[in-house]
Amino acid sequence: MTDFVWPWEYSFPPFFTIQMHAKTRDIQLNTWSDLVLKYQKTLKQPILNINDENTDLFVNKELNRRLNVDGRALIMDALEKSAHAAPIDPKKRDIWEIYWFTLDEWANMIYKWVSDNAMIGQVCTVFEIANGDNSTDQEFHGLSNEILLKCLRKLEESGKCELIDEEGVKFF
Repeated sequence: MTDFVWPWEYSFPPFFTIQMHAKTRDIQLNTWSDLVLKYQKTLKQPILNINDENTDLFVNKELNRRLNVDGRALIMDALEKSAHAAPIDPKKRDIWEIYWFTLDEWANMIYKWVSDNAMIGQVCTVFEIANGDNSTDQEFHGLSNEILLKCLRKLEESGKCELIDEEGVKFF
């Protein structure tokens, strides 16, 4: 595992049972949502299979506790509502893209980086944005092509760039 630091709630057995009281459940789902985002960000893993019983995220082996699949689905629904997740297959809803920043937030970061580096009017590659030497200190560095393209499409919709064959991009 990595240097991930589990919150205190992860060692609290009732955390792994979705609570019935609405206000308590809302707090619990918010805490779970934050945990999912921080965990996936630390691992730099944008994909999460909520049916995976081997993930430490939903299974605390020390407590012998696990969050059931229905609870996991509630968390993913909350993340989807906040624009921090999207199902890969909307019908199955078991494998999810996780956005520790929303697509809009990442798009804004990319555009700010482009502006700060005087790249307006230039063409660059999608690979260069996510993996180039100039972006190593950026939150979007190492971002998967699929998610990066979604961010760039948001910028394209707002007239800030034009995608070229999903491999290149020109910023305006």
